[in-house]
Amino acid sequence: MNESSAKRRAALWVAVVFVLGAALGGVFGYFYGHRSTVAAANPPLSEAQRRAQRVEQLTQELGLTNDQKQQLDSTLFELHAEYKSIRDQSNQQLNSRMDQAHQKGRDQIRAILTPEQKPKFEEFLKRLDEERKRNAPPPPR
Repeated sequence: MNESSAKRRAALWVAVVFVLGAALGGVFGYFYGHRSTVAAANPPLSEAQRRAQRVEQLTQELGLTNDQKQQLDSTLFELHAEYKSIRDQSNQQLNSRMDQAHQKGRDQIRAILTPEQKPKFEEFLKRLDEERKRNAPPPPR
């Protein structure tokens, strides 16, 4: 192999690596940009929007009256404020206080339901708890 053919081969390899790098960068740039666009098109819901969705979901599933809907909305609003307060406290107390708040909120919601609505609510809670378990972050090691 002579010197000029070795230089051509080296130049060819440099060109191939450059082209592959540019192509790979373009692909990653496209997917990153597309992912950012999708996230911007679907911004996270505000607390009020999430609460309204939950009230509507329970209204559909349980057949709540307008009075029950207003009471539920008020209860969820208060619970959100309590959860926020709890989150601001130390992590050591967090789990216990959060469980107490969950139970308190569930009991308050049960109190406004009719006997026919309560089994549907319990089924809803079962699904909600299962979903939370699936989406929970792994425990720290």
